[in-house]
Amino acid sequence: MSVMKRMSMIFKSKANKALDKMEDPRETLDYSYQRQLEMLQKVRRGVADVATSRKRLELQINQLESQHNKLTEQGKKALQVGREDLAREALTRRSGLDSQMSDLRAQYQQLQGEEEKLTLASQRLQAKVDSFRTRKETIKATYTAAEAQTKINEAFSGISEEMGDVGLAIQRAEEKTETMKARAGAIDELLASGALEDFSGPKDDIQAELDRMASGPGVDLELEQLKAELGQGPAAKELNPGTPNSQPRQQDTPQAKPTDWGAQ
Repeated sequence: MSVMKRMSMIFKSKANKALDKMEDPRETLDYSYQRQLEMLQKVRRGVADVATSRKRLELQINQLESQHNKLTEQGKKALQVGREDLAREALTRRSGLDSQMSDLRAQYQQLQGEEEKLTLASQRLQAKVDSFRTRKETIKATYTAAEAQTKINEAFSGISEEMGDVGLAIQRAEEKTETMKARAGAIDELLASGALEDFSGPKDDIQAELDRMASGPGVDLELEQLKAELGQGPAAKELNPGTPNSQPRQQDTPQAKPTDWGAQ
C-alpha cells in the first residue's frame, strides 16, 4: 500500500469517527422523514398535472363532439334545401373532426392510465411515509430514554466528563490535604526533637538542655525494665525511700559503695 493510500485511509477513518460522534440519530431520522415528504409531494404534484392534462383533453373532446354534432345537423339541413354541395362540405369537415377526436381519445386513455398509476404510487408512498413516521417517533423516544439513562448511570458511576472533572478536583484536594498534614506532623516532630529550632518564640538554651537531660534517665530506666522483662538483665533497683545519708549494712556489702542518687 502506497503512502498516499494510507494517508487517505487514515483521513477517512478519522473523519468517519468525527462524523459518527457528531451525528444525532434523531436529526437523521427527521431529515429522512422530510425527504420522504418532499418525494410524496412531488408524486402528488405529478398526479395533479396528469389529471389537469386529462381534463384539458376531455374538454377538447367535448368541443370536437359539439362541432361534430353541429356539422351533422348542417349537412342534414343542406340536403333538405337541396344543397348537396353544402352537405358534402359539412360531412368532409366532420370527417376531419373524427380523426382529431380519435387521437384525443387515445391520448385521454393514456393519461387516464398514467393518472391511475401515479395515484396508486402516491397511496403506497403515503402508507410508507406514515409507517416511517410512526417508527421514527418510536426510535427517537427510545433513543432519548436510553441517552437519559446513560447520563444518569454515568453520573452515578462518576465516569461522565463533568463528574470526572469533579472527581479529579476532589482527589487533588484530598492529596494536597494529606500532604499538608504530613508536612505539619513532620515539622512538629522536628521541633519536639530539637532538630529544628522554633524561631517564632524566645530562644532558651538552658531550658532546652535541662529538658534533654531530664529525658535521659527516664529512657534508661525504661530500657532496663524492658531488659528485665525479656530476661536479658536485672531489673532496675528501686530507690531507698530513706534519707540520703543512710549507709547499707556491713554484712551485705564488704565495701561501702556510693548510692544510686549520685549516679542519677
